[in-house]
Amino acid sequence: MTWPHHPTQATADVYLLFAHEPYYPGPAAQEVNTSVVPAASLLHPHIRQPDGTRIHALLTRGRRPGHIVPLATLTHELGGGAHWPAIGDWETVTTDLVRLIRSRSCDALSLGLPPLARALVCTGPYSQVRTHDPATGRSAVFGPAARREVLAAIGSRLLQAEAGVPLWPGDGLLAPAR
Repeated sequence: MTWPHHPTQATADVYLLFAHEPYYPGPAAQEVNTSVVPAASLLHPHIRQPDGTRIHALLTRGRRPGHIVPLATLTHELGGGAHWPAIGDWETVTTDLVRLIRSRSCDALSLGLPPLARALVCTGPYSQVRTHDPATGRSAVFGPAARREVLAAIGSRLLQAEAGVPLWPGDGLLAPAR
């Protein structure tokens, strides 16, 4: 399925960013609540298929190399999620991805994002996140510019993590959808 806003050309070196239930990778380790994986990880045979392949196609079409795409952006592009049933079960796919990450069957940038940053990447690209500090009575609104800043910071961390060696998507990957 090709969406009108996506050219048919797939782009390599695209990443999926998604939030998930927090876990601790080891004793005294920081909580991991968000992960970045190479799009090709969606083609892993231990990911629910054909859902992973369809999400991979949506994720990679018409993107620029190095683009980090939050799952919330895909949801926005799919009519606020109305078209997810035509693509696949994103919840099962992301659960499978966390399982792959934790079993070291693929590489990931595992992040412990603070609540505001996590909320910004879990909303659509044009959404706003409102905060309220009961101690001061002050409220603040964070929108697309703040989201872009969070994504830029994640991009910088990804570049450092890769240090010239791209994240490994796993072995035995399936062929991408055409």
